[in-house]
Amino acid sequence: MSTEAVESQQVVVESDYDSPTWRQLSDFSVAVTGNNFPSHASYADLRLSSVRDMGSVARADRKIVEGEFGYVLEDVPHFTDYLPDLPTYPNPLQDNPAYSVVKKYFVNEDDTVPQKIVVQKNSPRGIHFRRAGPRQRVYYEPEDVYACIVTCGGLCPGLNTVIREIVCGLSYMYGVKKIVGIQGGYMGFYSRNTIPLTPKSVNDIHKRGGTILGTSRGGHDAIKIVDNIQDRGINQVYIIGGDGTQKGASVIFEEIQRRGLEVAVAGIPKTIDNDIAVIDKSFGFDTAVEEAQRAINAAHVESESVENGIGVVKLMGRFSGFIAMYATLASRDVDCCLIPESPFYLEGRGGLFEYIEKRLKENGHMVIVVAEGAGQELIADSIRSMGHEDASGNKLLLDVGLWLSQKIKNYFTSRQRMTINLKYIDPTYMIRAIPSNASDNVYCTLLAQNAVHGAMAGYTGFTVGVVNGRHTYIPFYRVTEKRNKVIITDRMWARLLSSTNQPSFLSAEYIEEIKTPREPPK
Repeated sequence: MSTEAVESQQVVVESDYDSPTWRQLSDFSVAVTGNNFPSHASYADLRLSSVRDMGSVARADRKIVEGEFGYVLEDVPHFTDYLPDLPTYPNPLQDNPAYSVVKKYFVNEDDTVPQKIVVQKNSPRGIHFRRAGPRQRVYYEPEDVYACIVTCGGLCPGLNTVIREIVCGLSYMYGVKKIVGIQGGYMGFYSRNTIPLTPKSVNDIHKRGGTILGTSRGGHDAIKIVDNIQDRGINQVYIIGGDGTQKGASVIFEEIQRRGLEVAVAGIPKTIDNDIAVIDKSFGFDTAVEEAQRAINAAHVESESVENGIGVVKLMGRFSGFIAMYATLASRDVDCCLIPESPFYLEGRGGLFEYIEKRLKENGHMVIVVAEGAGQELIADSIRSMGHEDASGNKLLLDVGLWLSQKIKNYFTSRQRMTINLKYIDPTYMIRAIPSNASDNVYCTLLAQNAVHGAMAGYTGFTVGVVNGRHTYIPFYRVTEKRNKVIITDRMWARLLSSTNQPSFLSAEYIEEIKTPREPPK
């Protein structure tokens, strides 16, 4: 990079959570000059203007580097941002026999990964994230590391694999000996439930579903948790969980930073629904799609074995229909897929009932896949009367599969047009509880190892994830500010519609409205 380009770069701290990086940035900025791309060491003297509201995780420091041609790096926090005089040590990997054949041990400090890779010739370079991987210098001596691992929220295939690979990565790559597991989610921190973790004790856990550490929802008290971390002398915290868990991890990091502790907080995002923003996919998703095929196949066998058979399969997806969409595309036996992002209606011209009747007359059977969050607006009155939430703050949804199955039965019974045989299959908890498949096991390994590399290199307050096929360190706020959702004006949803031959259930006016780009708020 040219000197002129470097001189034009800025490091900016942005503490307004609601404004994206491409809008007006904070007035506080520091010009960085030199011959190399600015690394954390280049702006060690930068003092972050912290906005710390422990009651709201929506307030978080933003560390942003701007460069020429619209380049923006949304960087992650580093120890040197608030502890500038820490010693560093050579990375033990350079003496590790397993890495002796690697041509390039360490990631270049200048390496970043673009969020958007499809661009036009005049497009700005856009948002980038710091590339994950081992660094030449680390901020811990192996014998000084005391690491802990915690799993929170619902179950997901691959949890045990991530636990195993964090333990083995710390032990085999960096020589760390003191690793414990926090039992029972966040509550385990202040109830002091821990178990020692060694490569031997975790050797076979990837073959089991669930999590050996146990899990829970809620129970997040950042002050108590950090008190416990400080009392125990823990200096690396690995937190595995979904967006609610990552929000909690962000608050824990804020409190650790406020106290000036040399404690790295690393998140590994977990959601079977694949609704974590920014990252390509979450671990366990491939396994979930593969296992969903068994339920769809069972529904297909049941439906085609009887006259006018209908198989209804409910899959996971509270707010995002990725599992339902990909399982439908993979199966090719599905006649209709219903997801939260795409509204549908039951009666009238072009409605679901009309389509079911048409399909039964043509084929004599059909299979419907419905995501658990689909059609909730149709049963909104019942939801409002309940008004319940789980301990993580998620709205408790009614069982759309049972509701839809009954509605279909009532429709055909009342009209006496034809006799149907409907079978309803809900494999939700079977899918959540299985071990991860081969591809997810590899993915979990890479996520875990890169989380370890980041923590050892002094990065903190980050989530590790794959962006455009490259492992990156992503600030907590980017993976918690919104959910990843199926875009029903995208080609992938169009592929599904052409595969199932189902109607879109959308009016022409609605389609035009969602296709019209909106002006970003000023």
